[in-house]
Amino acid sequence: MKFCVCIKQVPDVSAPIQIRGGELVMDAGRAVLNAYDASAVEEALVLTAAHGGEVDVLLIGPEKAAETVRKALAMGAARGTHLVVADDAELDSGAVSALLARHLDGHAYDVIATGKQAQDTDAGLAGSMLAERLGLPYATNAVGLAAEDGTLVVTRQGDAGQEIIALPTPCLVTCSNDMNDPRIPNLKGIMAAKKKTIDTQPVADLPAASVRVLRYEPVPSREPGQKLDGEPTEQAAAVVRKLHDASVL
Repeated sequence: MKFCVCIKQVPDVSAPIQIRGGELVMDAGRAVLNAYDASAVEEALVLTAAHGGEVDVLLIGPEKAAETVRKALAMGAARGTHLVVADDAELDSGAVSALLARHLDGHAYDVIATGKQAQDTDAGLAGSMLAERLGLPYATNAVGLAAEDGTLVVTRQGDAGQEIIALPTPCLVTCSNDMNDPRIPNLKGIMAAKKKTIDTQPVADLPAASVRVLRYEPVPSREPGQKLDGEPTEQAAAVVRKLHDASVL
């Protein structure tokens, strides 16, 4: 199977983050491969090792994001494509999916994989939008993948339990980070990655974004809880009155 895994560089969520004047400030400046995307890369590498094929990775991001493409190559991906945008490019899920679809249209991949969401926005929309734009069957929130007779068998986590779906190829799947433990590149992989090709393509005509971030605000602190005194029947009556006053009942 030939995989294309769409990856993203995100801020390291373990690094200190502050909000100053409506701006998100990350003094540490650490950026990493999105954890959900790393699981997608890992699973693609496992399947191609078992059944043949190869893994390409595709990333949209500023010039500094090239290091994340190199990380995926060090894990074992065969080649990478970097669609370079400006540092301040405004890209919402719709614009990202449009840009990815524009690039992938005409490419012959058996499986296009993405993380189910990105750790910076947690939107979880780009993968499904991309499948719709490319007209591909897809499954979301995969926690397991298997290849059987040219079909991708997806175990996905649903609201009430796990579901098993057989997808004909070509198809698209979004992956959970519950799927596996992504490998850490070893020295051999890191050295090999330096010799692999990254197709760098500057992008000037960005798709229009429908969503803009105007400013950031801290999450309001929760109001303290209330302790009710009296007998259980009195407490229950007090709860009913409060729910009625709040127009819940």
